[in-house]
Amino acid sequence: MAEVFLIALLTDVATGLGVLPFVFFKRASDRLSGVTTAVASGMMLSASAFALADKALHRGNAIGVVAGMIGGAAFFAWSARLVSARDWRIQGWTATNSRQSIVVIATMFVHSIPEGIAIGVGFATGEMRFGLLLAIAIAVHNIPEGTAVALPLRANDASLHGCFWYAVLTSAPQPILAVPAYLLISIAQPLLPASLGFAGGAMIFLVVSELLPETLARCSHTEAAWGVTGGLVAMLGFTAALGL
Repeated sequence: MAEVFLIALLTDVATGLGVLPFVFFKRASDRLSGVTTAVASGMMLSASAFALADKALHRGNAIGVVAGMIGGAAFFAWSARLVSARDWRIQGWTATNSRQSIVVIATMFVHSIPEGIAIGVGFATGEMRFGLLLAIAIAVHNIPEGTAVALPLRANDASLHGCFWYAVLTSAPQPILAVPAYLLISIAQPLLPASLGFAGGAMIFLVVSELLPETLARCSHTEAAWGVTGGLVAMLGFTAALGL
């Protein structure tokens, strides 16, 4: 449990690394942020389809895995819609200045939920290398996420310290949910295939609904395509190197 929590905590802290470009520049390049998000998207798609779903199909029947994937996608869609309906604001900021930052922070927070579940479920398979593979994919994905969180905050003169902690906050569900997910599936092994499918479906929906549109808004279609392809191939390389 301690190892699962520590690894999930490190993936959370990785989000804070996204503020590093702002140490040197007032604004990070939108184009660079778009390309790195594309790479992270490819890694997460690869982890979802070729690791989570594939592992699930080897441990259970296709109906349970498919149901889990649909359930994961529906859960993320419902959570994102719930957050978008709220009217929160940052203390001392106007509603206009707060809106973009709040939407980004809330959206990132919600889509960290399936990532935390994925880490816990990955380790619950009993294969440390498989859990580490998912954690690596999520940690790499978290870095450009942190940059995305910091962009509107820095535009309104938020401090680097504040940007760092807001970025870390958005990935807080990862260490919080990884251990309960690990414990639940470790106790109830029959739930493992559907749970792997749930995590994979939620991550695929997240990539398609949130990350890819964000990527295409910041860089060209060609750059986005190469970024996703590069990330997917890199994750397949990790999978092969770990013998999964």
